Amino acid sequence: MTLFFRKSIIAATGLFLCIFLIVHLSANCILLLPEDMARGMYNSYSTLLRESPLIKIVAYLLYLSIILHVVYALIVTIKNKRAKPVGYKVSNTKENSSWASQNMGLLGVFILIFIVVHLANFWARIKLGLGEEVGTDSVGNKDVYEVTSHLFHNIYYVLFYSLLMFPLGFHLYHGLKSAVKSLGFYHRKSLLIISKVSLIYAVIVSAMFGIIPFIVYFK
Repeated sequence: MTLFFRKSIIAATGLFLCIFLIVHLSANCILLLPEDMARGMYNSYSTLLRESPLIKIVAYLLYLSIILHVVYALIVTIKNKRAKPVGYKVSNTKENSSWASQNMGLLGVFILIFIVVHLANFWARIKLGLGEEVGTDSVGNKDVYEVTSHLFHNIYYVLFYSLLMFPLGFHLYHGLKSAVKSLGFYHRKSLLIISKVSLIYAVIVSAMFGIIPFIVYFK
């Protein structure tokens, strides 16, 4: 299995996850509305995600993408380290690459920790029925809004959630522009544009995800 294939898998799954984050962020923005509006809209959206056959297929693709992204990133990292077991006496790494590119593995570990905790608090409880039972709203939908609101009124969870958006932002910035290269796109001027787009995307997505919990907390 070639390095190009492995990097292509990482790139393709990474781009899919970037699209998912936009969709997920749009749902989180519902939380910014007044509670009487937000509860019904958020719960209806969550019900659609759980019950739509098409969305279920997309969800399975999402789970698969996360697994493949993590596994192949780990494989590439290990193989790169094995290929260079002894460090160079003189290294220009800092001059030739950004801090994020040098620490994608570390950033990925922080993000993976976040995903595990996030799934334990939402997916495991709502989808698998583990832990405290989730109630229903006035129209009979599972009250996912109440679960989310309760967590976002826990300052420790809010701090954990928001602080881990910093490594997410760095990971997205480097990962998005690198994904395009990994898929064989090397046009110099276009890459400069993609780099700027990656920065804007990373800042907006990570900042919004990080700010929303605080807004909910102080509502």
